[in-house]
Amino acid sequence: MINIFKNIFSSAPQEPPLIKTDLHSHLIPGIDDGSKSMDESIEMIEMFAAQGYTKLITTPHIMSHRYPNTSTAIKEGLQALQAELRVRNIAIEIEAASEYYLDETVMALVDKRDILTFGDNYMLFEMSYVQPLLMLEEMLFEIKVAGYKPVLAHPERYIYMYEEFGKYERLKEKGVLMQVNIPSFGSHYSKSIQQMAKKLSEAGMIDFLGSDAHKTPHLKALEHVKTQTVYSRIFEHNTILNNTL
Repeated sequence: MINIFKNIFSSAPQEPPLIKTDLHSHLIPGIDDGSKSMDESIEMIEMFAAQGYTKLITTPHIMSHRYPNTSTAIKEGLQALQAELRVRNIAIEIEAASEYYLDETVMALVDKRDILTFGDNYMLFEMSYVQPLLMLEEMLFEIKVAGYKPVLAHPERYIYMYEEFGKYERLKEKGVLMQVNIPSFGSHYSKSIQQMAKKLSEAGMIDFLGSDAHKTPHLKALEHVKTQTVYSRIFEHNTILNNTL
């Protein structure tokens, strides 16, 4: 009887650790498809703080065909946001990196070492959601040779990888870290994305968790998922590195 109760309680989900650092968001106003105004940015940041976050690494897009931002523009936007936080006496640490859409333009930035990283020289990147990127492994090799550590943003959203899970395993073998969006574990995106997020979690392939917050509804979705059992299960299968940043 004692063993029966032991098994029951040992299978219960543990209280998840508090994630204090978010490393994927779009908080600099007017620079991409995220916040459109300083007031909206401040509202989102206050929502992060209410959820226990003490550090935010915001990651505007650098995407040559849609958001051709530069490291200089991002740094200037960050400084303006930091100044507004000081004026409003909001005590939260905020830094900036970027979410890079891998293409020839970004690889030229890699060659020039003009990459905004976070933590231990981590470089957040994304790709097309619907078709594989030619020369991906060659690009990853160049990124690593340049001294950067590639982190794939929201791997659960690349639908062309769904039919062959070995593609994810191959990327891990190549030294790619994976950042899954917390809202993906709920119904925020789609059922297929939710299922892939769970599969990646159960396989122990998640290194970072992010909000990918663009708007206030994303923060509400983030808060909701963190009350669910599926969120607790992430930490049973994966070593999450957010709080090392």
